[in-house]
Amino acid sequence: MHKKIILAVVIILAIGVLFYAFKKSYPITNYPPQGETIVAFGDSLVEGVGATTGNDLPSLLAKLIGEPIINMGVSGNTSADGLARIDSVNAKNPKIVMVLFGGNDFLRKVPAEQTFKNINDIVAGLQNEGAVVVLLGVKGGLLSDQYEERFAEIARARGALYVPNVLAGLLGNTQFMEDGIHPNDAGYKKIAEKIYPVLKKAF
Repeated sequence: MHKKIILAVVIILAIGVLFYAFKKSYPITNYPPQGETIVAFGDSLVEGVGATTGNDLPSLLAKLIGEPIINMGVSGNTSADGLARIDSVNAKNPKIVMVLFGGNDFLRKVPAEQTFKNINDIVAGLQNEGAVVVLLGVKGGLLSDQYEERFAEIARARGALYVPNVLAGLLGNTQFMEDGIHPNDAGYKKIAEKIYPVLKKAF
């Protein structure tokens, strides 16, 4: 009898997990992609500050997927800067765009409402031109994270693929960080390994 109870509980939990996963799933806008290029669009984490040549995030991901990735990262960019550059990304006729902004907004104390209005507009502007968007999150806070749910909500509402907090487990670890906010080669490798399974879903 005891084993039957345990089995029943396991089955109920499994059904609950499957239901939750189904409930959390959503269609991906513009899938399957129809454009020509893959673009990584963001700030210094995309540009590759802290990495040696060939070990920046776009280069590492390009090796994993076997396709070139255009690096459109600019160190110091805020979400407002990204929004101002969106036409240059769309000019590449991208089929997939990875979007990584928010870190500099946090450092410069830009109000979260403005940051995520900009990020939402970036995602929408890329999708309106036909791209599949992979939204990459960063942590907004030292102890708590005021950004995670906002990133997730944009991803759900816009139908974007999503990778939360790409620096999770890396900040403060000198094995993976070149300085206080930029990874080294080993850190970028960890980030690429985190993004790759989600990026694959865009194809």
